[in-house]
Amino acid sequence: MSEKKEVHVLGLSGGRDSAALAIYMRDNYPDILLQYFFTDTGSELPEVHSYLHKLSGYLGQEVKQLNPDHDFDHWLRRYNHFLPSAQTRWCTRQLKLKPFEEWVKSEYLEKGYTVYSYVAIRGDEDYREGYAATDPNLKVVLPFRDDDIDKAGVIDILDSSGLGLPDYYRWRSRSGCTFCFFQQKIEWVRLMREHPEAFEHAKSLEKNAADHGCPFTWTQGEPLTDLEKPERIQAIEDDFAKRVEREKKLRERYPNPLLEDLDPELEIDELYGVDEGAGACVVCHK
Repeated sequence: MSEKKEVHVLGLSGGRDSAALAIYMRDNYPDILLQYFFTDTGSELPEVHSYLHKLSGYLGQEVKQLNPDHDFDHWLRRYNHFLPSAQTRWCTRQLKLKPFEEWVKSEYLEKGYTVYSYVAIRGDEDYREGYAATDPNLKVVLPFRDDDIDKAGVIDILDSSGLGLPDYYRWRSRSGCTFCFFQQKIEWVRLMREHPEAFEHAKSLEKNAADHGCPFTWTQGEPLTDLEKPERIQAIEDDFAKRVEREKKLRERYPNPLLEDLDPELEIDELYGVDEGAGACVVCHK
């Protein structure tokens, strides 16, 4: 009887949930030989690369780097200088999904392998849908959903491993590109302070797009040149502080043991909800 041809892969974003899934799979399913990969667009936060290096050491295995065949500026020109947006996520398609699909196709699917792709959608994320496989031999596996691992469980996995959260969680709620349009306004302000050169690059991309007639800005309805004004920064920070305070009061009034170990200051994405910038790239937001 011929040996069954299959391979198991797990994509890392440099964020919280995918790192926890890698640790969880290594510690709880040691018989599954996983290949870990990261798609590097060239625009990720430096903290992402530092965390991936630490995670690779814990896993005892190198993380394979996938690189798009062209950079963001190339695709920006190809899309008529229109910035990506929640409605037109060409950056996800060209810089994240395409390199992954080409890799598994050439390395495995065309050679008759069945590929199992492990995705870190948690048990408390019924509203999220994973990557829709385009090949019948590419199977998506959701261990956290299957094993009912929620956000508190993810934090516990990272703390127990000794890795903890990536450093950027001090000020940002998601991994991915420095200029991700899913950032909230408070995160843009913090990007300006933490990585001013990345903020200036995002401004230059936005200006280039505007010069070519693009109606979109990185943050809904407000160019970065307005957002960076001192009075606007103060208003954004005041509004965020009020949201955090409201969240703290809600937790005091309606205690939830699943949230008691989570700092509301760090839960930027959930505090903002649908008010601004809500949503996430299916590949890289966590």
